[in-house]
Amino acid sequence: MSPDFGARSEDYARHRAGFPDSLFERLGKFQIGNKGQLIVDLGTGTGSLARGLAKQDCVVMGIDYSDEMIEAARELDSNAGVEVEYRLARAENTGLPDSTYDIVTAGQCWHWFDRPRAAAEVKRILKPSGMVAIVHFDWVPLAGNMVRSTEELIESHNSDWRMGGGLGMYPQWLRDLGEAGFQKLETFSYDVDVPYTPEAWRGRIRASAGVGGMMSSKEVKQFDVKLAELLAQYFPDKVLQVPHRVFALIASAS
Repeated sequence: MSPDFGARSEDYARHRAGFPDSLFERLGKFQIGNKGQLIVDLGTGTGSLARGLAKQDCVVMGIDYSDEMIEAARELDSNAGVEVEYRLARAENTGLPDSTYDIVTAGQCWHWFDRPRAAAEVKRILKPSGMVAIVHFDWVPLAGNMVRSTEELIESHNSDWRMGGGLGMYPQWLRDLGEAGFQKLETFSYDVDVPYTPEAWRGRIRASAGVGGMMSSKEVKQFDVKLAELLAQYFPDKVLQVPHRVFALIASAS
């Protein structure tokens, strides 16, 4: 079953932590995010990555296959005072011209694509001097921590969800890009804590693949009650410091 994030676009926009400023600073060391660069952001969702690049005076196009997510992105862009162009399309078939873009990014979405086809499409639309950046910003589950307890609750309500216990690291993406002919592959990762109120964490989980992306509205409400009970009993702090891991893979088209 493929998750439907559009069904929870409001929670997604309000409660999912956007990519941290530190990520854009580190991408800058690879000359990604320079003023005037033509950038395509695949699987843009509510535009967190696209918006961060637009704030740096890049010319950004966001690609997504959900009208609801694009509308949420446009509202967030307006609130932030930035402009991003959006296109309703799939990452594997963007409909964009050959050899045109300086940078292609994919934030928190590469695993949802037909990866060989997406890698070939990225190669096609990039200039020969262009670069691709696949980035993630994942919560970090550790034994006994609030994140892992939340995952266990998801697993108890959704036996089809198989994404718990992750490390926030994606070495398999290097094979995808290498086989597509990309060169000079580099990765980096680092950890940060993200503050969430219990209410915001519940919203974040409602927007996750295993809950809002796969459950019915009734099931989401039932799950949300159980998560509120879990937090109140075992993690009662007014602000929860949620461990997250940034992972990035950078590669050159030639």
